[in-house]
Amino acid sequence: MTCAPDLNELTPEQLRALAAQLLSQVDTMGKKIHRDQAVIEQLTHEIALLKRYKFAKRSEQLSPDQISLLDELIDTDIAAIEAELKALNPAPVTAQPRQQPKRAPLPAQFPRTLIHHEPDNTQCACGCQLKRIGEDVSEKLDYTPGTFTVERHIRGKWVCNQCETLIQAPVPAQVIDKGIPTAGLLAHVMVAKYADHLPLYRQEKIFGRAGLAIARSTLAQWVGQTGVQLQPLVDALREAVLAQGVIHADETPVQMLAPGEKKTHRAYVWAYCTTPFADLKAVVYDFSPSRAGEHARHFLGSWVGKLVCDDFAGYKASFEQGITEIGCMAHARRKFYDLHVANKSQLAEQALHSIAGLYEIERQARDMSAEDRWRIRQEKSSPILNMLHEWMLAQRDQVPEGSATAKALDYSLKRWEALTRYLDDGAVPIDNNWVENQIRPWALGRSNWLFAGSLRSGKRAAAIMSLIQSARLNGHDPYAYLKDVLTRLPTQRASEIEQLLPHQWVPA
Repeated sequence: MTCAPDLNELTPEQLRALAAQLLSQVDTMGKKIHRDQAVIEQLTHEIALLKRYKFAKRSEQLSPDQISLLDELIDTDIAAIEAELKALNPAPVTAQPRQQPKRAPLPAQFPRTLIHHEPDNTQCACGCQLKRIGEDVSEKLDYTPGTFTVERHIRGKWVCNQCETLIQAPVPAQVIDKGIPTAGLLAHVMVAKYADHLPLYRQEKIFGRAGLAIARSTLAQWVGQTGVQLQPLVDALREAVLAQGVIHADETPVQMLAPGEKKTHRAYVWAYCTTPFADLKAVVYDFSPSRAGEHARHFLGSWVGKLVCDDFAGYKASFEQGITEIGCMAHARRKFYDLHVANKSQLAEQALHSIAGLYEIERQARDMSAEDRWRIRQEKSSPILNMLHEWMLAQRDQVPEGSATAKALDYSLKRWEALTRYLDDGAVPIDNNWVENQIRPWALGRSNWLFAGSLRSGKRAAAIMSLIQSARLNGHDPYAYLKDVLTRLPTQRASEIEQLLPHQWVPA
């Protein structure tokens, strides 16, 4: 920490420079305070709306299961907003302590693990030996797959009889301060909700059968606060994905219920992931209230590279800004497959045969280097594609306009340049199937959680599922990964947050 300069010893020029520096700092701090106040006002308004809707009369169009899901989503959103407000506007030290509700003791039948926290040194600064006079005991509920246990933390109190100095080991840092869940229990709740697609009202019943009376609202608070803590990791994961030169993109619909309305409307989850050829294995989901192309442009930002995607019009504006479109051969094949299934078209069968030859070459080149993959494509795939293109042009002149056959041919002919760009780069895949596999968890989950309760809850689900699915891609057990990350996160330096990303994570 630097000492304040002696103003009497400064020259007029130095005083003017110091004044200018201080004015600049005041202006910067003023702008930050103004931004923080705007965010606080927005969050306060949002939490007021959520609370009003939570306690308002429910729509008779909602089933009991839907109401249960909505309750937990609102509680989770409220907890997340309160955590963000606390970070922006921490409570003053002089505030009167609020009386905490009495917590029921954890079930006595659960095994206890004693964890002692004692000072590293029991020698007082005055030279006397400290004496242990008592201890503080707190219990936290832990979970390892299949078993609930209790961590009993014992913090000894040591006092010096000479100078009456009291020493006690600090409370270990936790994701949720003064709460009962350990990192293991939080990881279990998050994995059950976002990987196994178990809504919190079902988890509440499962805990109840184990003898644990944990209210759904409490579980919702845990999820909301944990989601806020994990967000910096998701932001770092997004930056890692956008550092790649080639990425996949796709989107899938998800129903979203806006508080105050009596019906759901269609929102979308976008998936952006690295290619199967890349050293980095990662996927990042983004939740948006619509399918508008602006959401893709906002996520990609200033990224310029090769985007493997389908023919969705929402990406077109990005291509005008320097992003290179890579077409999906699987989508082109699907048009001919549907045509063949419908009427056993011989033309479609011939197209499918040629495309099958391209995929056989890709199977041979799967484990090759990018350079060798480029070479085999130039040697074997390029002639097949040239012949296929000439054949399609010839067939197109012979089929009637507007027919199903014409539409199948037009799909490929109009996108031929994008469909064949993979030939020129061995790091580019032939299709977009890889990202479609990464979207599958959302398709599986929709039948369980029915809808996203709000834009905030959808974005939180997208963030946490990004970490879970990326952990799977790197061969990690999502529970083991999240447990270790949530244990280390409270003390992890912000500059070293990348060490906790799934592709860099090493168990402690």
